[in-house]
Order: sequence, then C-alpha cells, then structure tokens
Amino acid sequence: FIQEVKYAGYDAIVVIGKAYSPVYLVISDDRVEFRDAAHLWGLDTYETCSSVKAGLGDAMSRVCCIGPAGENLVKFALVDFEPHRQAGRGGLGAVFGSKNLKAVAVRGDKGIEVAYPESFNEVVSQAHKELADSGDTQEFAKYSSVSLLPFSNELGFLPVRNFQDGSTPQAESMNAAAHESRVWMRHWACAGCPIHCGKMGMIKRGPYAGAICDNVEYESVGLIGGNLAVSSVEAMAFINQTCDKLGLDTISTGGVIGFAIEAYERGLIDEASIGGLPLSFGDHKSILELIHQIAHREGLGDLLADGVVKAAERLGNGTSSFACAIQGLETPAWGPRGSAGMGLAYITGDRGGCHQRGFPIGYETSGSWPKGEMADGWRLDGKGELVSWEQNLLAALYSLTICEFGRSGISYDTYRSMLAAATGLSLSEEEFLLVGERIWNLIRLFNLREGWTQDQAGVPQRFKEALPSGVMKGHAFSDEDIAALLEQYNAARGWDDSGRPTSRTLGRLGVDELMEPLFEGK
Repeated sequence: FIQEVKYAGYDAIVVIGKAYSPVYLVISDDRVEFRDAAHLWGLDTYETCSSVKAGLGDAMSRVCCIGPAGENLVKFALVDFEPHRQAGRGGLGAVFGSKNLKAVAVRGDKGIEVAYPESFNEVVSQAHKELADSGDTQEFAKYSSVSLLPFSNELGFLPVRNFQDGSTPQAESMNAAAHESRVWMRHWACAGCPIHCGKMGMIKRGPYAGAICDNVEYESVGLIGGNLAVSSVEAMAFINQTCDKLGLDTISTGGVIGFAIEAYERGLIDEASIGGLPLSFGDHKSILELIHQIAHREGLGDLLADGVVKAAERLGNGTSSFACAIQGLETPAWGPRGSAGMGLAYITGDRGGCHQRGFPIGYETSGSWPKGEMADGWRLDGKGELVSWEQNLLAALYSLTICEFGRSGISYDTYRSMLAAATGLSLSEEEFLLVGERIWNLIRLFNLREGWTQDQAGVPQRFKEALPSGVMKGHAFSDEDIAALLEQYNAARGWDDSGRPTSRTLGRLGVDELMEPLFEGK
C-alpha cells in the first residue's frame, strides 16, 4: 500500500473532518475522490478489500480499510492492509470510523526517482547480502516472530492468564514448529522484501478445519494464546484471523479478554453481564463469541470495547489492580517483571506500553550494547541511558519507514548509506541519532501540551507482584524501581525532574523556537 502511495506522488495522506455518510477515498495519481461506501459498511476487512477492487475494476489498486470494530469505534480497532498486514495499535481504525471513512484505495504510475540511482542499487544489494548472512533474519524468514516464543517463555516474559505468570509448560505446543506442521502452507512477502516472513495456511483439523488464515505473530501468540490459556495452534490461528477480519488489534483484544475472564473468575463480573457466556481461560469458543461482541459493541463486549482501563473504571471493586495496561495501552507480550529496561521503555513510551518504541531486552540478555557492557535485565544500572539511546535510534530508523523485521539484519551504516543514495542527505552516526532525539523531544512536548504528566508513568499492581515461577521467580517492578529509572532516564535525556525537556536541550536540538507556539493557548 505505502509503495503505491509513493508511486502516486504522495508522502502522506491526511484526512480532515468527517463525512456525512460512509465513504471511501480513491486516489489515482493526481485524481482524488470520495465515493459512497454504504454498500461496504458492515463488511469485514477481507470482504471490503475485495469489493473495493472489484468496484474499481483494478486488482492492482492497493487498499486499506476498517472492519466492523472501526465502524463501531472500538478503541483498539485497527486498519487492515490488503488485507494481510495490520496497523494494529492505538485505535487508528476507530479514527477512520469516526470520520465515516471505510477504506482508502490507491493506484500510482508516476514511479520514484532517487538522487543517485547507481549508488542506491549498490547499497540495496549490500542490504540484501546482510539479510542473507543474518542468522536472526533467516530464523524470521522461516518461522516469523513466533521463533521468539521459547526465549520469552524461558525468561518469564510471556503473558500467562492475564499476566498472572510469565511462563507456561504449554509453550512447546504453541511454538513455531507446531504452527508450521499444522497450519502453515507457504511463505509470502511484502513488496520487494527478500525475507518473506509472511505465512499463508489452512487449518487442517478440529472445529475450524478448512479455514484459510495468515500466520500468528509472536505478540498474538502471547496475548490470544498464553494470556488466554489457549494452547491449540488451530484455535489461535482462527482467533487471529477473526480479529483481522473484524478489524481488532490482537494485543489489546487478548488483554481485555484476559482481564474479563479473571474478573469473572474472581466474582467481580456478574452472570447477567456475561449473558450466559461460559467465560473461562482456555475456552476458545467463548473467547471467539466475546470477540464478536467487542467488535459489534454487544453485551459484555461493549464494556470491553473502550479498553481495559475504562473497563476497570466502570467495574470498580479493585479490578484496576489487574488491568494490564501502561499509560492506557494494553501491555504487549513482554511482561516488564525481570526487565527493568522494558519496563522503562513502556512507562516513557509516547503511546504507552509499546514494544516497538524500545526493546532493550536483547541488550540486557546479551550483557552488552554498542557503548559497552549492560547490566542484567532485573538490575537498574545504566537502563536510563540504554532506553533513551534505543528510542532515539528507532525513531530515526522508523522515520525512514523501514520494517521492524529487517532491522536486526541490516547494519545502521547501510541504512544511512541508503538514505544518502536515495535523498542526497548524508548523515554521520551522531547526526542520525540526533534526528531520533529531536523526534522524541517533540513528541514529549506534544504530549505535555495535551495534558500528559509523569504521574501517568506507572504500572498496574499486577506488575508489582513477584513472578510466581520460572527463572525470573520473585522478580517484580516496584514503585522504587520506577522512581529510580525515571531519574536516570530524565538525566540521560536532559529533561527536568518532571520529564519536561529543558530549554538547553531544545536549544541543542535546534527546536527551542517551537516551545512557545506549541503551547500557545494552553
């Protein structure tokens, strides 16, 4: 999809306001128009993508769209692409729905020019070689991110039964080999990608036999598998596909359902609220029914559709203690107990508990990072500098619109060379990191303007409780840990004790002149 946007001559698409009735946007080079989408409203993402392409008479148009969850403004609704990839986190699908925007279709024929074509082709060849030589990348090519499951389970990061634990003996039945032998049939790749980590499969046995489905990534295995005690790879694949079709983020969906099941088991949700649904961990049939209720805001699903924090506020009775979200966003499949760096990345993240804004676990477990040695996961030493550095690096890399799964295989020098060949902009390593640091400071200023305070940088009581088993048994993420880590982090960033960028830091980054207009009227 994004390549087609570029081929049409655009770097971004901004949709302002709200249509009076459902519409979809069609872009074909310089021609841009909104079309009636009444016939698309209510369709799932797969049906919508097929219908839009059929209506345009162009199978080569690229489509992104929402499902019923986005139409019903579920706070963790996603936007689906083509429809095998998803922009899952943060509720972008609800933003589409709030605008009555069902889909965007793009077709471009303008091509793309780069500053130095010959150099660009050379550096792309170098990137391909690095990917081919990377063991991590080849593992991802074969097994996708599910290959991370044994590592996560062994070290106690895996969510189990609403994060009550960090590992499970069922992990072996959930691993990549099980998915490969029982569901996957072939590989597929995004445009121009040599990794081909996507998998297309068909469920071969059980109640969902015959269903065609995409592979389940690690985060989804963690949240709709371990977190819900669903160990059947067939059930996981079908739940994952159902979420994709309805337009639901699997991480948040698994988070809110895990919360609901625990609340029900504790007697904090009454029988009337669940409408006779046999709600329990491991019951994939009742979980699927609840997923449909969430997408359509029916029954208990309406309570959960606004996210786990709001659900806990409405339920009360101390349920917020096990509502596993950080800064309002449901926690991904890397529990912060046992990783001070991961916990710090969550509480300082621009959108809350997100594993893609910083992932220091790899440096913690290896014992080193580019600046030297690194303390073990549960020790606090040096984590403020590590997390701020990695956040800067990732912000700079993501501004190039690179894929997360190629990052470990391609060197940062190669990425900078690619940028120079494509745009003519040559940056040193220090200048490249400054781009990321500038991004993080501007993000923090924006969030401060919108009312964020450092008091929100905390974790639910669940993560302050010691892990009950595994190699991380006894580890927790305490208030004292949080205070010490924030002190380190703010110092590393050149921010004051409240987490606000100082004038000196903003001046060094060349953005101090933005402070006054950004906060004007606030």
